[in-house]
Amino acid sequence: MGNCAWNARIETKAALARSEEKEVEDIMAKKGLWVGLGVAVVIAVLLYSFVKGTYNNFVTLDEAVKSAWGQVENQLQRRADLIPNLVETVKGYAKQEREVFIEVTNARAKVGGAGTIPEKIQANNELTSALSRLLVVVENYPELKSNQNFMKLQDELAGTENRISVERRRYNEAVQKYNVAVRSFPANLLAGVFGFKPGIFFEAPEAAKTAPQVKF
Repeated sequence: MGNCAWNARIETKAALARSEEKEVEDIMAKKGLWVGLGVAVVIAVLLYSFVKGTYNNFVTLDEAVKSAWGQVENQLQRRADLIPNLVETVKGYAKQEREVFIEVTNARAKVGGAGTIPEKIQANNELTSALSRLLVVVENYPELKSNQNFMKLQDELAGTENRISVERRRYNEAVQKYNVAVRSFPANLLAGVFGFKPGIFFEAPEAAKTAPQVKF
């Protein structure tokens, strides 16, 4: 009887010990679950903040590029509006320069038909080159250079070209900032997902850099 009672007490203590160990394990498991859940929530919040912040930054920079391009287009349109009167004025003194007039007129028409930004940039660069050649022709006609109407048009064109240069520089600066954002890691991963592609720079043609100045 004594041995049986002793064995029973030992078994009872062992059972209690096992029960306590299981409770401790359950508590630790629950703590581990809550810690893991907390870490997951923190990671999710940080990831959301990163995605949201990066996307909003893309949108802000993209809108800045669009706004800058709008200013460029305003000046390009102003130049395009001056061309018909300029060509007609030059024709009055240099009718034989038919090829140059056709080139300028066709280049202006191409500008009007351009749709995308790359197409508009290419068309306007071609127009810049055509205008440069027209001004070379003007140098051969002293009487034209002293014509009051031509002088006024030339002044307006020169002022417009300067404004185009300024707005083109601002546009390129906006594109550079935008491109750095969409190409930098890890933001570039999100740029691809959300469809943000690098912007196109508006590089001035050589004719714009060396365009002849009409001297009066």
